[in-house]
Amino acid sequence: MRVILTPEIAPRLGLALFRPGSDVMALFHQGRVLIECVPEHLKHLPSGIVPAATQPLCDDKALLAFFTNARVIQAAGGLSTLKASLLRENGCQYPHGDYHHPEMVIMPYPPGSIRICWHCDNKLREQATELLADLAHRNVVEFVIASALRNLGFDDTHQLTLPELCWWAIRYDLVDCLPEGMARRALRMPQDVIPSVSRECDIVPDVPATSIIQEKVKPVFKLKVDPESPGTLMKRPKRIRLEKPTYLQWVKTQPCEGCGSPADDPHHLIGWGQGGMGTKAHDVLSIPLCRTCHTELHNDPVKFEQKHGSQPVMIIRVIDRACSLGVLA
Repeated sequence: MRVILTPEIAPRLGLALFRPGSDVMALFHQGRVLIECVPEHLKHLPSGIVPAATQPLCDDKALLAFFTNARVIQAAGGLSTLKASLLRENGCQYPHGDYHHPEMVIMPYPPGSIRICWHCDNKLREQATELLADLAHRNVVEFVIASALRNLGFDDTHQLTLPELCWWAIRYDLVDCLPEGMARRALRMPQDVIPSVSRECDIVPDVPATSIIQEKVKPVFKLKVDPESPGTLMKRPKRIRLEKPTYLQWVKTQPCEGCGSPADDPHHLIGWGQGGMGTKAHDVLSIPLCRTCHTELHNDPVKFEQKHGSQPVMIIRVIDRACSLGVLA
């Protein structure tokens, strides 16, 4: 938490008095606090708690589970990039050493790394303390925030906000890594708190905020390329059919390729060497058809293609539309 307070100074006594108010007193119950001059971009704010948009996300303990997630760290550049960024700075991060060697090393410590000198490395290696854990967490959080700022086009002077961090997570397919509390805050939903003493009838079921975000940003179809799949190494590989129900749902929303009316069914390619006994073409090889055109195609495929055009051409049109609209990505 960051607050702006106006001190009352008693110069002869060497005292500075603050009147924080009841909403800020909890800050002083946590022990020591950091005091610094008010930055230029905050001088216009009144005394009291700094708005949430300017609160540093690195101090928010509720976001620690997101920052320390292995996939989030990898999306930010990985542990190797974290080590390189730590080596670009100087100074041992361990504050309690009586002597610090001028040469720095990187000591791995879950979930990231810590920059320490040779002397402290010999003393702290294979140790596990709360202070080292705090330093490692701090390095990871600052590393992820710095990476998100660069990827979003901001400089180091910009204060990253929670909605911006969520947008970065969406861009890098990290929506499923968002904690429930973080998602609820991003959507401005009240925190799901159940009193310790309550009746079961008073508990109102609510949709998880993470599922709301996942539903909004869920891709309809996502391609994965594996040029060395096991099937490519077999002489007679078993045919694996590509099934994408979400893509078929999108195909049904498109106009009929035969008459232009609203489609009723996603028709799979037939008569072109696709499918077989007990199977059919891949879901991506489908076209939207109304019920009338669909029946007409299955009754006489040759007559249907002479009247409306070939099925492969229709499929190419549908795939092109899907790629242009971002359905296939």
